[in-house]
Amino acid sequence: MPYWIRIFISCSLLLFSTTSFSVQVNSINNVRMWPAPDNTRVVFDLSATPDFSYFTLYQQTPYRLVIDFNQTALKVDLAKVENNSLLIKKIRTSTPKNKQSTRVVIELNDKIEFDIFPVRANEQYGERLVIDLKGRSIERKNTPLRADELQERKVTIAIDAGHGGDDPGSIGPSGAYEKDIVLKISKALADMINQDPAMQAYLIRSGDYYVGLKARARKAQEIEADLLVSIHADAFTSPKPRGGSVWVLSSRRATTEMGRMLEDKERLSDVLGGIDLRVESDDTHGYLNKALIDMTMGHAMSAGFEVAEDVIKHMDGIAIMHKDKPQHASFAVLTSGKPSILVETGFISNPQEEQQLLSNAYQQRMARAIYQGIRDYFTRRPPDGSSFVSSRAAQHVVKSGESLSVIAKRYNTTVKALKTRNNLTSNVLQVGQVLDIP
Repeated sequence: MPYWIRIFISCSLLLFSTTSFSVQVNSINNVRMWPAPDNTRVVFDLSATPDFSYFTLYQQTPYRLVIDFNQTALKVDLAKVENNSLLIKKIRTSTPKNKQSTRVVIELNDKIEFDIFPVRANEQYGERLVIDLKGRSIERKNTPLRADELQERKVTIAIDAGHGGDDPGSIGPSGAYEKDIVLKISKALADMINQDPAMQAYLIRSGDYYVGLKARARKAQEIEADLLVSIHADAFTSPKPRGGSVWVLSSRRATTEMGRMLEDKERLSDVLGGIDLRVESDDTHGYLNKALIDMTMGHAMSAGFEVAEDVIKHMDGIAIMHKDKPQHASFAVLTSGKPSILVETGFISNPQEEQQLLSNAYQQRMARAIYQGIRDYFTRRPPDGSSFVSSRAAQHVVKSGESLSVIAKRYNTTVKALKTRNNLTSNVLQVGQVLDIP
């Protein structure tokens, strides 16, 4: 047989083999589920960028969302995927379009809206396909209150446990996750607040799932919170730094090294959390600038600073403080237009402090310190119509060195209101004089 014929036959056989037996170029290596109070997120971890299509079968039960992964092998047992969602009955496979593909079926308990989008690999996770199913998905525990359960004119505290879901936050030397520690402290704080007849707590994150940074601020707006408290645990590039700190919103980029690191860490959270930029635009600074020009922002920032001072005073009694004054940074989570603080409960990167943060007793003490600081502030600055107003002292006995302006500031009123209420014709006060507080 001539040489050129043999070459032709070999090339033909090679072409036949590559076209007839297409190779699977991707694989599903893991499937994870994050049930949140108002949605469920399903994450498919893949070895390469997903090539997929999907459709729904809502004409009959069970309602189904069907995803076809092209040129993809399934390397995980779907029967072993933990399912705590009230939205999903089960996740299973079905007959694929061809032998090189995988068809995954998500059986649903109801017809629901959803977002489906790929997320590119980052320093912590590989390629992913994310499905956000919209609707109430987990039963409420004893601590969290739903927005529709909040009572009017109880002082409402929105508590934001940092990170969650795919975003673990900082990781300690022994492997402790920041997201787990701060959720426990947040729940303890919510318990204490809910036991106070003048206050109520709303947990923005009540389980192990991620909430976008802007969504956290929006939730505080939606429930008309009197204060937002974001709970975190610090970290540094060396294990030496330790101690707590409290941060408040700044209109410009942080000037300290720690502030810049925390701002960068916050922006990384949305990346690790798998926020789809088409669903929630990542224009952090644009959102911040828009919030800062709002007329309410000046009051929110000054009030947040006062709350921070009160919280630091009580934290200093139970913990080493890394900073004994409120620190400033442009955190997106603090841009709700409501008084807001971000509490760093300690350095999880410090081995001794990591173990302290893992202690339930210390978590309770930290929560108690934050609660006492919050209560001090609202006792001094009671919101109109709240029960703090009726419980505040109706009279004040003038002490040496006090002026009308000092007393007015203490009781969140004005000099004019004090003079009118007490029929005063001058600003001169006598020690021991009793003033009615308007």
